Amino acid sequence: MNIILFGPPGCGKGTQAKKLVSDRGWVQLSTGDMLRAAIASGSELGNRVKAIVDGGNLVPDAIVIELIEERLPEAESAGGAIFDGFPRTVAQAEALDAALEKRGTQVDAVVRLLVDEQELVARMEKRAAEEGRADDNIDAFKVRLKAYQDQTAPLLPFYAAQGKLKEVEGMGSMEDVAARIAAALDTK
Repeated sequence: MNIILFGPPGCGKGTQAKKLVSDRGWVQLSTGDMLRAAIASGSELGNRVKAIVDGGNLVPDAIVIELIEERLPEAESAGGAIFDGFPRTVAQAEALDAALEKRGTQVDAVVRLLVDEQELVARMEKRAAEEGRADDNIDAFKVRLKAYQDQTAPLLPFYAAQGKLKEVEGMGSMEDVAARIAAALDTK
């Protein structure tokens, strides 16, 4: 099963993806993690990605899609993928559909985590303090939130039209949210 965890920055996509990996054995394809690894590598690509991310901007589709395609065989072997932070645009969604179709598979469900904006800010501040992530300062967060609202939110009708969108309340404990996600995934 291939699923997309969908929602604004700080809504808990990464936490819930890790829970699904633990519970179901699927592979988490976190573009954020992949991009941070590229940055940490100090490679030419990593340096380009760092400049983009530090400015609070989204990394170009071509780079993100290349990273995703490299990991698809691993996800297939595990029985599924959890796309976390991808796709972010309709163009990326179409590219993902095409990449999966070439491999004889598809996106099976899109789980949208619903979290209010005040909670998002509080989560971002906590994560910045605990993890020391440079991309979690308030200014970069606001740029990422606006980019989500402008560029990523239009994916909702794209996936709703395919009958794949499942909305899940993202407020509450990690366990409560995980139980709601499991119920949404296990219901046809």
